[in-house]
Amino acid sequence: MVQFTALKRLTSAGAGATLPTTSNGAGARSVSPVNVSQIHSSTLVLRGTIGLNNFSSNSPSLNQNQKLVEETNQVIAEIRYDDNDNDDDDNFEYPQNSSYSLGPKINNWDSTRKTWLHGNPRFPRYLNGKPRVLLVTGSPPSPCDNSIGDHYLLKSIKNNIDYCRIHNIEIVYNMAHFDKQLSGYWSKLPLIRKLMISHPEIEWIWWMDSDAMFTDVVFEIPLSKYNGKNLIIHGFPELLNEKSWVALNTGSFLLRNYQWSLDLLDSWAPMGPKGKIRDDAGKILSENLKGRPNFEADDQSALIYMLMLRNNKWMDKVFVENVGL
Repeated sequence: MVQFTALKRLTSAGAGATLPTTSNGAGARSVSPVNVSQIHSSTLVLRGTIGLNNFSSNSPSLNQNQKLVEETNQVIAEIRYDDNDNDDDDNFEYPQNSSYSLGPKINNWDSTRKTWLHGNPRFPRYLNGKPRVLLVTGSPPSPCDNSIGDHYLLKSIKNNIDYCRIHNIEIVYNMAHFDKQLSGYWSKLPLIRKLMISHPEIEWIWWMDSDAMFTDVVFEIPLSKYNGKNLIIHGFPELLNEKSWVALNTGSFLLRNYQWSLDLLDSWAPMGPKGKIRDDAGKILSENLKGRPNFEADDQSALIYMLMLRNNKWMDKVFVENVGL
């Protein structure tokens, strides 16, 4: 069991934008607008995503089928494109006889965090009666394929900062890799874990993909609605029950800074290391999730599979938000 001691920081502003952070994925490399509501219809996703309505149609037209195929291919292409990093260790694969881990196992986070908060009253987990929220996003350090992508990425950054300023939410923007094995959309996991244990004063980590924008900047998350829940994620309960691979959307979710959440990340990550592990995991996901094409494991499919496989362990603390759709 590893003991972690959180260190004092110089200012209470310190959930700060100066932290080194991790790339979140394809960023704004695709700019086809799709109206996908995330957390009460307050964000707009600029990445092409799977058309959920197409799955509910009993007799889809040829055009609908063609659109579905195109959108599916676009999602897969983005996941694969995001793995084309220019790191020196690109050919390295995690050893197959090893058990992948995000880091040393932490078993006592709730008590450690409580002790730290008691000893550091200058860093309360509530401000003005509201739990402290840290919005985490980011993008690859390299430019997008075209200037339009960079334009939308800049608009998204400005949009996120404006929202956080209005609602007194702290923000971290990431352009680095913490774990080269968890590339692409998987890179959010080690980043979130590191921010949780280095910022015990933060009650909620709010992950948002860099291609998401707030369409209602006065919208405020109804955090009191989620009392007793640790993971708030947009999705469709009926599709989750059907084990659909598009039942949840990991482009935007809230994760409470609890031991439960660290355990969730630890259980989520092992399908992520690139190479044979990710390829083999992708086959398992495609065999078990409805409608999933055959391609390497992605973080969204892995989360759905994990929640369904260990339903009794996780789902009591998960809130699937689908208001507005």
